[in-house]
Amino acid sequence: MDGADTQMSSPASVRSARKYSFSRKQSVMAEPGKEGQSVVPGVWAGNTIGVFTSGGDSQGMNAAVRAVVRMGFYVGSKVYFIKEGYQGMVDGGDNIVEATWASVSGILQMGGTVIGSARCKGFRERSGRLIAANNLIKKGISNLVVIGGDGSLTGADCFRQEWGGLLDELLSTGKISQEEREKYKHLNIVGMVGSIDNDFCGTDMTIGTDSALHRIIEAVDAIATTALSHQRAFVMEVMGRHCGYLALVGALATEADWVFIPEWPPEDNWKETLCKKLVAERNLGQRLNIILVAEGAIDRHGNPITSEIVQHLLSTELKIDTRVTVLGHVQRGGSPSAFDRILGSRMGAEAVLALIDASPDTPACVISIEGNSTVRVPLMECVERTKEVQACMDKKNFEEAVRLRGKSFQNNLNTYRLLSKLRPPSSHVKPSSHDDSKRKLSWIKVQPSFPFTDHKNHRNLAIMNIGAPACGMNAAVRSFVRISLTRGFRVLGIHDSFDGLIRGDVVSMTWSQVQGWAGKGGSFLGTKKQWANDVGVGKIAAKFTEFKIDGLMIVGGFEAYHSALQLAEAREHFPALAIPIVVIPCTISNNIPGSDFSLGADTALNEITDICDRIKQSATGTKRRVFVAETMGGYCGYLATLAGLASGADAAYIYEEKFGVNDLKQDVEHLKDKILTANVQRGLILRNEKANHNYNTDFITRLFAEEGYPTFTTRMNVLGHMQQGGYPSPFDRNYGTKMAAKGVEWLAEMVEQFLDSSGVVRTGNADTVVLLGMMRRHLTFTPVEELKEETNFEKRIPKDQWWLKLRPLLRILAKHTVVAYEMESEMVNIDEEDDDSF
Repeated sequence: MDGADTQMSSPASVRSARKYSFSRKQSVMAEPGKEGQSVVPGVWAGNTIGVFTSGGDSQGMNAAVRAVVRMGFYVGSKVYFIKEGYQGMVDGGDNIVEATWASVSGILQMGGTVIGSARCKGFRERSGRLIAANNLIKKGISNLVVIGGDGSLTGADCFRQEWGGLLDELLSTGKISQEEREKYKHLNIVGMVGSIDNDFCGTDMTIGTDSALHRIIEAVDAIATTALSHQRAFVMEVMGRHCGYLALVGALATEADWVFIPEWPPEDNWKETLCKKLVAERNLGQRLNIILVAEGAIDRHGNPITSEIVQHLLSTELKIDTRVTVLGHVQRGGSPSAFDRILGSRMGAEAVLALIDASPDTPACVISIEGNSTVRVPLMECVERTKEVQACMDKKNFEEAVRLRGKSFQNNLNTYRLLSKLRPPSSHVKPSSHDDSKRKLSWIKVQPSFPFTDHKNHRNLAIMNIGAPACGMNAAVRSFVRISLTRGFRVLGIHDSFDGLIRGDVVSMTWSQVQGWAGKGGSFLGTKKQWANDVGVGKIAAKFTEFKIDGLMIVGGFEAYHSALQLAEAREHFPALAIPIVVIPCTISNNIPGSDFSLGADTALNEITDICDRIKQSATGTKRRVFVAETMGGYCGYLATLAGLASGADAAYIYEEKFGVNDLKQDVEHLKDKILTANVQRGLILRNEKANHNYNTDFITRLFAEEGYPTFTTRMNVLGHMQQGGYPSPFDRNYGTKMAAKGVEWLAEMVEQFLDSSGVVRTGNADTVVLLGMMRRHLTFTPVEELKEETNFEKRIPKDQWWLKLRPLLRILAKHTVVAYEMESEMVNIDEEDDDSF
């Protein structure tokens, strides 16, 4: 999939600027680094970049290295690998080698770092840094991209500040010439955070965190089956010496019974509370218990809480068969997730552009991700805030430590604390029929967190799924049910979409009924692809009245959004529809306006990426072969484009970007050039299922087979419904949980606001039928009637789609010639503003 080291100048590899410059403002390369500015190929010719990885490895580092190399080539610079991190910089010699295009082929799907990483005591001394500076000058390197943790980034900034003095000393000892001293007088540094702990302030996610979460939930899901068989408890220790992000999000994603993290130690009576909770759960009929412990977990007095301490407690006090599993370096291993591959690719490309934009007065920066955008933040500002978190924990100021971790961390913690409650304070949740003699404890009470009137026990919130099934639906339903119950509502589950509502398949849902749902794919409520108008809004209104529905959450795809719009427009004629309604976008196609991300899309991307990895592996040892794979998505090219980035595809054909037979033939020639000049054995082409009615997957396969012979053979793969299956990814489990929690909060407020004296909820307000979406970093409630103007209903896609800006990057990383690439980010300060990022 990755190309040769030779430069390709043939017409076959050149495309028009119209198709690959998605600039929102037509502009020239006058002021690099500002959003909307275009970067032309070769703009930075004559410069040299060094890239290295340092500290602990993490999945996705190779994607970042690959992107640095290939974006470096795009702008015309040389790129050097500095192997073994700072140690290789000090040792020099064969540890600093020039990269080629082919040298980063095939590394995208590999975990760890192919250029090595090592701790280096020598670099901590000025004498070691002096040697390193000399080694870099001899290679002409005065621009560095460092991928590592805060220690590695701090070392790079120290190196930058000393650079002038180091060069003066090298000049005085005759190790460099005056010309070299002048030519390389400034050292530019750009960092990327590679850390599975997600412990660096200033970025929503660090490279490797998502993959580590995948390893954790895979392990918990696997252990749950054996725990169920033997009614065991498992205490699982995960990484996180100074940060509990992995343990916390892992607990949310796996429905763990308890989590211990360093930022929020339990109260002094935690042992008694934990035992009471587990006994009560066992009395409810639960056969297993999962407890996650971050390796740095402590109590309120700073004493360590280890997995062995927890095991001893459960074994001796509760006589529960308890086992300990320490995941250790398993969390660092394995193939990177689709998210980490895309994250590393985007950050690596942006790092090169940040170097272009750097000046002697520009502070060293870190490439950060905020929502769907990359930004640059001052390196040392981030480092200082990260250190401040640890200082607060050392002072036992845990509230401030949690605050400094950011709003996302706080939201995760609050959601976990709410969902980990045993049961709501409502009498309709009945205990199990297990032997009463085994019950040692009474119910643990959970107080509702919202002040309701005396009508609260009579209010009904309903939930339903509409559209094709997608992973994350069940996680959202679980969260909705449990949080609604804690707020004093009665929860109605509507089975099989509107069809189930019309036939009266509506049931009261209980707390224990949704146990274990977060980690399951599909839709346990049942879902159908149908619209409100098809069923009849009058019939729906009658059922709303019959079941006394006061608020409704719809979790689903484009049909869910469109149906909500139809209900909103019919309110004037059917007053029963005038209740608060919130839509949670849930579709693998990610084709709903008002949200950058939909539930289920991340899991689908991982499924596609995994399948593409297997497809490429299947050709190992065979003659040259190109695969044409068809993805789902309707008319939306999100899956094809993002999966193309994650899998290293040579092209991704989508509806939003028109193409013709000449374009297809040019891509054939492009692949032939790569195969013949670099001995590339495999190629991958992705096509969205409705990219073009005439140029279907079979046609493209036959064209490539005909025009590519005898250079390569061609095979076709239609991925089909495999993309909808599988277990939900950590992102989708967490996303669904938090989206539903936010939706319940909004519904509760609306019910309270529009509840009249007769106990009837009637809004009569267009703003009370909304879609809850993630826009950049914020969860936003947007009235569906406002989104109508932003929607192409014929093709079922938004008129504006943010991910189209990534199309040129896909081509650049596959060695297509792109006339212009749009710079995406600019330097910003750490934002103290509240956000809802995940």
